Amino acid sequence: MMPDIMQKHYRHEVVPTKDAATVMLVRDRNPGVEVFLQRRVKDMPFAGGATVFPGGGVDSTDADAQVTWAGPSDTWWADRLRTEPTTARALVLAAVRETFEECGVLLAGSTPDTVVDDTSRFAHIRKALESRQMTFGDFLEREDLVVRTDLLRPWSHWITPIGEQRRYDTRFFIAVAPEGQVADGATTEAAAVVWQTPADAINQWRTGGSMLMPPTWSQLTTLSEYRSVAEILEVTPELPAILPQIIMDGARMRVGFPGQEGYYRSGGPLPW
Repeated sequence: MMPDIMQKHYRHEVVPTKDAATVMLVRDRNPGVEVFLQRRVKDMPFAGGATVFPGGGVDSTDADAQVTWAGPSDTWWADRLRTEPTTARALVLAAVRETFEECGVLLAGSTPDTVVDDTSRFAHIRKALESRQMTFGDFLEREDLVVRTDLLRPWSHWITPIGEQRRYDTRFFIAVAPEGQVADGATTEAAAVVWQTPADAINQWRTGGSMLMPPTWSQLTTLSEYRSVAEILEVTPELPAILPQIIMDGARMRVGFPGQEGYYRSGGPLPW
């Protein structure tokens, strides 16, 4: 059942979206592929308790940061992400920043063709970034690091349904976990973290062991089709904007989106 206040909220309120970036870190497992997942703390204002990929909203400093950029140009990213170059640049930098803040994986190196092999020495920087005591651009400049945008792949584009109190216009990216770096849960936003195969993550949700929102379930379902990281990196997916719809069925609510039949048929716990 949904309280009256929630029914009124979903019926009337339209909240503008905020740009956001999410990164699906993958690595090879014999056999198959594993992806890095976080279970958000329950009192988070958005998706509290849900299992998600690292990511978050674009910060104003992402758009303003003057960083050394290796990889495709912002115009290339704008074309793939179907947006303006300035927005594309902010989204890509937000993806790199959020991945570092939330799990300690840094897609940057001292040169355009290298990657930091151990980020543990930057643990205090992560805390400063999360508390907004330092900007990501300042950190990269101080450490003379180059952002490796070529290590990211655009993957999908989801928009939070109209009717939610917090709405995000989110681009999903793929990145291979750099060798030597350790993805962890040293963030105030995660209650637990795990490397899982997409199939195991879906099975855990199906049996009531986790909570997956439709975009997360959809990405895991797609990733479960690939046998290796190399196969994933060969893909050049289309990125149509997916805007799920909140559908009220009496006092019950469901979300309509591409592939919804599999989501509801699986019978896992829903995040509403």
